[in-house]
Amino acid sequence: MKEFYICDCVRHENKIVTSNFVVVSKQIKPKKSGEPYLALTLGDRSGHLEAKMWDNVEEVLNAFEQDDFLKVKGLVNKYKNRFQLTIHKLRKLGESEIEFSDYLPKTTRNIDELWQTLTDFVASFRDPHLKSLVQAFMSDPEIATAYRNAPAAKTLHHAYIGGLLDHVVSLFRSCDLVCRNYPQVNRDLLLTGVFLHDIGKIHELTYNRSFSYTTRGQLLGHMIIELEMLQAKLALFPEFPAELKTLIEHLIISHHGEYEFGSPKLPMFPEALLLHYMDDLDSKMEAMRAHFEREADLESSWTSYNPSLGRPLLNSTKFLTPKTSTPAEDSSAATEVEAEAGETGEVREEAPMLPGLKT
Repeated sequence: MKEFYICDCVRHENKIVTSNFVVVSKQIKPKKSGEPYLALTLGDRSGHLEAKMWDNVEEVLNAFEQDDFLKVKGLVNKYKNRFQLTIHKLRKLGESEIEFSDYLPKTTRNIDELWQTLTDFVASFRDPHLKSLVQAFMSDPEIATAYRNAPAAKTLHHAYIGGLLDHVVSLFRSCDLVCRNYPQVNRDLLLTGVFLHDIGKIHELTYNRSFSYTTRGQLLGHMIIELEMLQAKLALFPEFPAELKTLIEHLIISHHGEYEFGSPKLPMFPEALLLHYMDDLDSKMEAMRAHFEREADLESSWTSYNPSLGRPLLNSTKFLTPKTSTPAEDSSAATEVEAEAGETGEVREEAPMLPGLKT
């Protein structure tokens, strides 16, 4: 088991750590001198950490690739209010040295309870066609196992084992409440759309080492995969209404809501519009929650720039909590993080001075 996780950075600031990580991304960049340096994103189940290696880079350039596992020794420090790791040494780990559960984040909720919540909702459907269809997906052992484990996205939201199920249960609850305020909405149709809108992620994403795309997922995307999965299951129900099939297909292909977000069609009926907005809301709320959690140990109420939301975030709970220290919060914090919006977050291209370090 790892002794140091990325979430422990706040307790190890300006200290040398040795730990194991998965390589989420790998880039080779030139210093001003023309010599190469390594710019890595390292990951474990608690998050991601940017890392740079400045010295002796030629020795390890070709020793590992993305998705490999490394043992790394380096300095934990901050640059522009973000933790980073300056790597002194690294080596690729062998398979026997890897404990895979250390590297992929997982929902803290009980998977069996989430699945039962989904089962109970589907049991409440009044439309027999929609109930039978969703139950056919849920009773498929291969689909059920994958649905219970898959992330909902690679990075943007619910990017953890069990994330898809977590996201869908959250949407079931929210949509069930919203339907009570809009009696013209077909609840069973909307919830069927919720269940199916991201089911293709079980084939689009791979999550054995880190979260990435399968070849099929990269080439087709989850919507096309979902239409294929729907067609295969509907073959079991020759009496399934053609009109209902068309509506489900539209729910799938319109749920991103905008052409620029990869939606082939815009939502054109109430259930489709609701699915899009509720899906968008749930993903954004989770993105905020996760960002606040990652930066919970920072003193400022303002977070760093959030790439998926395109802005820094104010942790309103922290902002309203009485301060224990007397110095006033820097009123320019928001302006500073906004100014970083276009920055890459990289350290200067020459190796930083690290006074007082023992290697």
